[in-house]
Amino acid sequence: MFDSDTDDVFIETDAYQPESGGIPPREAAEHMHDAVPTVVERALAHARETHDDNAPSEEAPVDAVAFSQGPGLGPCLRTVGTAARALSQSLSVPLVGVNHMVAHLEIGRHTSGFDSPVCLNASGANAHLLAYRNGRYRVLGETMDTGVGNAIDKFTRHVGWSHPGGPKVEAAAKDGEYVDLPYVVKGMDFSFSGIMSAAKQRYDDGTPVEDICYSLQENLFGMLTEVSERALSLTGSDELVLGGGVGQNGRLREMLAEMCDQRGATFHAPEPRFLRDNAGMIAVLGAKMYEAGDTLALEDSRVDPDFRPDQVPVTWRADEPDLELGRTAGEGTVQGAEATVDIEPDAGRVTKRREPKGYRHPKLDERLRTERTRLEARLTNLARREGVPTPVLSDVDPHEARLELEYVGDSDLREGLTSERVREVGRHLARLHEAGFVHGDPTTRNVRVDGTRTHLIDFGLGYHTDHVEDYAMDLHVFDQSLVGTADEPGPLREAVREGYREVDVGDERVLERLRDVEGRGRYVGE
Repeated sequence: MFDSDTDDVFIETDAYQPESGGIPPREAAEHMHDAVPTVVERALAHARETHDDNAPSEEAPVDAVAFSQGPGLGPCLRTVGTAARALSQSLSVPLVGVNHMVAHLEIGRHTSGFDSPVCLNASGANAHLLAYRNGRYRVLGETMDTGVGNAIDKFTRHVGWSHPGGPKVEAAAKDGEYVDLPYVVKGMDFSFSGIMSAAKQRYDDGTPVEDICYSLQENLFGMLTEVSERALSLTGSDELVLGGGVGQNGRLREMLAEMCDQRGATFHAPEPRFLRDNAGMIAVLGAKMYEAGDTLALEDSRVDPDFRPDQVPVTWRADEPDLELGRTAGEGTVQGAEATVDIEPDAGRVTKRREPKGYRHPKLDERLRTERTRLEARLTNLARREGVPTPVLSDVDPHEARLELEYVGDSDLREGLTSERVREVGRHLARLHEAGFVHGDPTTRNVRVDGTRTHLIDFGLGYHTDHVEDYAMDLHVFDQSLVGTADEPGPLREAVREGYREVDVGDERVLERLRDVEGRGRYVGE
């Protein structure tokens, strides 16, 4: 049930708790089938008791029935969808189909009072970054394999702990010490499969489980915090909200708050009852959609287990402006996602410093800053030898994580997106891949423009590889940055592919794999 003040949001629930392991979809659906009548009756009773109008006491003052149309476990969605249709017909009120992941975002926006934040959704079955642009929530980055909660649960099942695993890992981590585990960030995308395999192997080899849990949190949540900062930098936003059940973890919230504080942004996490999967967030968004006239005909109310947030027309924000892009790198000191950059156009010089990140474990932070500084210096020079315009490197100090480079371009690509400029970036990426390495973070902020010429900068996430998968991921990162910063990304995305095809690099294999990569960014249920 919904009121404009979330203090008055009433949540009645009877959550399914498996005896061991993960959540069997059909068993969960059977539980929901049995629980729905009681839950609905209690919710309606609460509505009758708290309604102030002069409606007959036997009638529930309900304007509409909202339900999660997806994403989620198919059997559970179908059970609730059937119940929602029956209830709306019984009460003769409209039906509202809510996207589950957008509801996580909107409850954070609603309770924070933010205008147009970036949202990190960290749930059991997914993890992604969203921002509002041109009438939809655009996916800026997401997990390319499993959701963060599911990843944690896979480890805890291996250890023999019952579901849910997240609280148990958080408790065990309090007594742990840091051990090295993989850390995988690809632009604003990320992958959890490698770190989970390594964590299982560490456990099998006898590493104390407390140390693994501590390090899992430091690396998993460090990755999520880093990509959140990249999204803030790309969009120019200074507001971040958190959604999803994993957001109940205190260490994740602490990292995000510290990152935002360090870069002068504002962070908000809803109260815990709105972070876990809950009917309250569905009701809050459902009410907004109902007020916007966004209701469903019965024949259009089919559920979709793979319902992506960027498929949802955001009708309830039709009169609101897009997120304003932050200022381009012109002159003075600029705070990027990874570094502080001193820009001196008159001297033709840029000084880049990877400052320590307070949210990251010191050992991990030092390793990443040193490695990325060395990689940036090496790959910047190598790219230029392959015919890709890059800044000339004049000085590097990996221990201080500092670089001095030539000042190139007049503005970031995101300030002047044209098909020809984007096509040239496609050619640049193809040349890198032909030479056997990737940029790692080719976003519209990491391309500088001077007239019609484009320069690639910031190779800190690059690496040598001969895998088609890695080349496709490089293109995918650039694709997503176009979606996040362009009003009409479609023609620009095609221009990237056209430019890539112009360089003979076995490009069709890469572009075919790119289509496969794009298909993976889906809700992954277990």
